[in-house]
Amino acid sequence: LKGFKIKSKEFLAITLVSLLSSVLGTLWFTTALLKVNFISFSVVFLIQKLQPIFAIFFAKILLKEKTTKKYYIWAGLAVVAAFFVTFKNGAVNFKTGSGTIEAALYALGAAFAWGSSTAFSRYALINNKDKVVTGLRFAMGTVISLIFVYILNAQSSLVTINFSQALRFIVIALSTGMVGLLIYYKGLKKTEVKVSTILELTFPVLAIFIDMFLYKTFLSPTQLIAAAALFIYMYKVVQSTRVK
Repeated sequence: LKGFKIKSKEFLAITLVSLLSSVLGTLWFTTALLKVNFISFSVVFLIQKLQPIFAIFFAKILLKEKTTKKYYIWAGLAVVAAFFVTFKNGAVNFKTGSGTIEAALYALGAAFAWGSSTAFSRYALINNKDKVVTGLRFAMGTVISLIFVYILNAQSSLVTINFSQALRFIVIALSTGMVGLLIYYKGLKKTEVKVSTILELTFPVLAIFIDMFLYKTFLSPTQLIAAAALFIYMYKVVQSTRVK
């Protein structure tokens, strides 16, 4: 730790992020999807839209970030726009069986885990290099994940993975995992949580555009309008946080 010049509280923050975001958030969200049989546009994705609320709350508590009335108005509109981007014509599928309520609770846990982790990550990044925090997060996330494999008594699954599958996992982990995380942390180091958590709402827009090119799934008029509105509201969020 002395070599990295990282404080104990910052190291604790990275540990919490590794536990909450890398392990519990992913585990809870996947479990939520299992409870509704991976049905698209379900309550799971609806609850996930609450993630910015947790991020903003922890940013105020941990980082003392200040917010204005204008910020809340534009941030709220951005969340609503993101909802209409994700759910075509605003239709949510609640007919997902007996596991719907349990799935909603797991999704809420995932939203808490990922939202709070944004604030904890920023806390660790403020006084440390993004590469150091990325490396520690990636390494600790891997270790904690392996510990959970044994806690959940799922170690037998590890021996069923063949070389080709293991190679794919490694490529995914290093590309979308480590590289993606490094890019994200480079941005988060210079961006307040209250802004970054709203900018992250572009994810459904990008996902839908990828669907459009790969699977020829086109946006509905409401999704197109919502996507355009989302970018406008995000711009307004950034403007509302600038010091005059």
